[in-house]
Amino acid sequence: MNPELRNRLIKVTVGGAIAMATVLIQWHEGVRYTPYRDSGGVLSVCYGHTGSDIVPGKRYSAAECQSLLDSDLKAAMSVVDAYVTVPLTESQRAALASFVYNVGSGAFEHSTLLKKLNAGDMAGACEEMQRWKYVDGKVSKGLISRRRVEHELCLKSV
Repeated sequence: MNPELRNRLIKVTVGGAIAMATVLIQWHEGVRYTPYRDSGGVLSVCYGHTGSDIVPGKRYSAAECQSLLDSDLKAAMSVVDAYVTVPLTESQRAALASFVYNVGSGAFEHSTLLKKLNAGDMAGACEEMQRWKYVDGKVSKGLISRRRVEHELCLKSV
């Protein structure tokens, strides 16, 4: 894991899963204040926010971007909390929330990762994260990096 990212995560650990996931997402997504097409061609803005509420051509403020991130992360965390039936550490919740934020709730809900997780195979579930490294059928270096960090946090306390 990048030493700067590790230091940021250590600083927010007391804030729990939401604080850790926020750092992960900000680190891996970066911020763009004007709408753009992501690597998959999806209209996005700020910290990878997608949806019909994006106004093409608008310049979003830092506060608007933070608000979108908070809302999207809350939704991702709700998916994790609703579908995971086994106890998780805060690090594991953060890793899973970052993962859901990136791949979407539908992909997570139907994933082998979730099946393994709920079957009690935490290590196997964490390994599944690393399979999610493709954009349009091509391996993404950015996703490899992101999954490596999520995997490391997921395995914490396993």
